[in-house]
Amino acid sequence: MSGVGMISSYSPNTFRNIDGVLIDVRSPKEYLQGHWPGAKNIPLFDNDERALIGTTYKKNGREKAILLGLKIITPRLEELKELLKREIIQSSKDTLKFYCWRGGLRSTSIAHFANLLGFKVVLLDGGYKTYRTWSLKQFEKEWPLRLIGGRTGTGKTSLLQELTKMKISTIDLEGIANHKGSSFGGIGLPPQPSCEQYENLIAEELFVAEKSLAKGIWLEAESANLGKCRIPNKLFIQMKNAPVLIIKRSKEERVAILVKEYSLHGKEKLKQATLRISKRLGPQRTNKALESIQNGLWEEACLAMLDYYDKCYEYELDKIADKETVNLSGLSPAASAKLLIRKEHVY
Repeated sequence: MSGVGMISSYSPNTFRNIDGVLIDVRSPKEYLQGHWPGAKNIPLFDNDERALIGTTYKKNGREKAILLGLKIITPRLEELKELLKREIIQSSKDTLKFYCWRGGLRSTSIAHFANLLGFKVVLLDGGYKTYRTWSLKQFEKEWPLRLIGGRTGTGKTSLLQELTKMKISTIDLEGIANHKGSSFGGIGLPPQPSCEQYENLIAEELFVAEKSLAKGIWLEAESANLGKCRIPNKLFIQMKNAPVLIIKRSKEERVAILVKEYSLHGKEKLKQATLRISKRLGPQRTNKALESIQNGLWEEACLAMLDYYDKCYEYELDKIADKETVNLSGLSPAASAKLLIRKEHVY
């Protein structure tokens, strides 16, 4: 802790580089909608309280809203002090970094309170709104994108993960979205972030790549939507114009990869995912897939659906102008990554 002093506000770039505990004091609903990745949520008001204060401001003016806010928060000051102290102790950092929506009353109020208690405090100038502007501007830059494509089950995600281990710049769009894109894409994964938070997370990944002076940023070729998450349009346009490395593996390997990935999940979830694409599969393949899932015949279930997914992929492949193919049949993800590096496909 430090003595009582002036509280400074900083731009996102400077604020980012200050070593401290990042705290979002907005309501849980605001935080869930979108926040600076890595920020802890210590809300001054819950969702209902924030709504009530907002209504009071509109009907009775700023002074009444402030008085209501003080009435709500005053009984919690001791609890708030302990929360802030715990964050400092657990993080082994000596600075609290606060922000609210626009750098207004909520963040300045808690900052002054923390400062009076002797904590070292800084504020984000302009609040989350300023960070959000920074985030969206990331997608306006030109990025050296390289895409990994391939049919379902070729192990594109595993390959990306191996490249990451080898210090190659990658962005796992599916991993960030907690969704793999297909009807089966969300099975066994945590809840998805909001579209806004998805953008923030990608923006941070791009920032890391830029900071590392990456000559190439590798991503998996994706459709625009991964479940409820949508790839930022300006980034997606760049992806459509980026060169694509097409991964090929034998059908036997692909089936083995898919069985290993999906057979661990409940049959009912797999059936539901199959039914969601039943119109596109057609009645014969749908029934075959459902019967195979019920009987635990995982290879047959995969084969019943692979033709459909392969046709979809071939249709999209025809649209790609700049593409190259590499056959990785028989190679592990680690060996595949090493091969790509040796062939100078990856840098």
